[in-house]
Amino acid sequence: MSKGYSVPEGHSGPEGHSGASPGRRRRRLVTRFAAAGVAAAAAAPLLVGCSSGYDAGVINVYAAADGFDFVKQQAQTCTDESGGRYRIQANVLPKSADDQRLQLARRLAGNDHTMDLMAMDVVWTAEFANAGWMVPVPDDLAAEVEKDNLEGPVETAMWKGPNDSEKRLYAVPMWTNTQLLWYRPDLMKDKLGSSKAPKTWDELLADTQAIREAGGPSQIMVQAKQYEGLMVWFNSLLTSAGGTVLDPDDPSKVTLNDTPEHRAATLKALQVMRAVATAPGRDPSITQSDEGTARLGMETGVAAFELNWPFVWASARTNGATGDVAFLKDPLAPYAELLTNEDNPPTDAQLAPINKTMQKYFNFAPYPGVYPDKPARSAIGGLNLAVASTSRQQELAFEAGKCLTSEEAQTMYAVSGGTPPTIASIYNDKAFKLAYPMGDEIRKALDDAGATRPASPQYQAISTLVTATLAPVDSWDPETMVDKLAEQVQRAIDGEGIIP
Repeated sequence: MSKGYSVPEGHSGPEGHSGASPGRRRRRLVTRFAAAGVAAAAAAPLLVGCSSGYDAGVINVYAAADGFDFVKQQAQTCTDESGGRYRIQANVLPKSADDQRLQLARRLAGNDHTMDLMAMDVVWTAEFANAGWMVPVPDDLAAEVEKDNLEGPVETAMWKGPNDSEKRLYAVPMWTNTQLLWYRPDLMKDKLGSSKAPKTWDELLADTQAIREAGGPSQIMVQAKQYEGLMVWFNSLLTSAGGTVLDPDDPSKVTLNDTPEHRAATLKALQVMRAVATAPGRDPSITQSDEGTARLGMETGVAAFELNWPFVWASARTNGATGDVAFLKDPLAPYAELLTNEDNPPTDAQLAPINKTMQKYFNFAPYPGVYPDKPARSAIGGLNLAVASTSRQQELAFEAGKCLTSEEAQTMYAVSGGTPPTIASIYNDKAFKLAYPMGDEIRKALDDAGATRPASPQYQAISTLVTATLAPVDSWDPETMVDKLAEQVQRAIDGEGIIP
């Protein structure tokens, strides 16, 4: 996953995802996305053989169900602006990242010439590049992308394939994602006498217990069920503690326990997970928690703190305006009509006072650190746009892809869908700052390169075994788990015990 994210699973946009748009439109979009995802997932097993033909000038882009409407909207804009050079046809992929990967892989293995552009989860780059399924980005476009985009998102699209002399760009960042700490300043002020956000996990746990003892909500909302969200949580903690799953310069080398320093980092990450999972007043369903349950926990008032992707901001704003978030109902009542008018959504300038009001009751802060003297590293999610090697129109596909990932496109994805842009200049735009108040925090996290998940052609196997070993998160001893995890990652690299 990339995750991440929109409701309810997330690493794409992870890992990534669409978030929510203003007003009642958001509810219809979520319903439509879910229905499309179910239909596409049901159809995936039928894609054993794919069409070998293609229509000249028609560029097919395949994108996940989450955020699909915004991709489709931009596809039409690009088509209109192409002067007849191409027409972009948007095709929906399933909601689940695993199902997206499976459908793309089946089409590629079937030599489907109708597939031109693929919206790729950021963790798939190495696997698809090594398989020869992606076309490297042309040098002139690659130079432009590397100059204009933030370091973290660009790094997720880089790989050194079997035939490459050095690392190169295999996809163009479309949107990115990173997690923040979301918290209740009003609740903290009432129960603790201070609304200062905790900076470390130890402080977060201590503040939560103090709020609990004062009669407030006691749950910390995270993503801990057996899926990519659990890998995201573990990897963010591990990287924040100074460790890594694999050697960045040698993806065949496991670094969870190879040195005393690496072992200590892995142990500390696991100790934090264990502390959250077993804390007094913890989320009773933590072993089944994902992005959606974390959002709901915060909005229903059972939590003062939530670790999640930026989609939760638009969700809280919309649901607060409709009265579904109790602690935001009265503050947002003056703006309810404006926020729920789907035919005339608020402008950036109109959102500014709404966002400032929101921040008094629902605010954001940097991802918590593991140690006070070490910077926190939050997972990088999002989507990269790649040209399929099976495409018969690769040059035209890159031209269309450039439009789908342009500054105008990424601004629309961010403001309408909640997914952070990868182009650095967007974060300096005054109008964007009004509509997207958490932009500065997100940019800082991405400028620092964030917690990139291990780059490996075997990433899917690594994630599968790590999450299977860590679940359920409240049932193991951190000391013994260090070596067990290292063993499972080595098995993944060696290709043992994994169903393709």
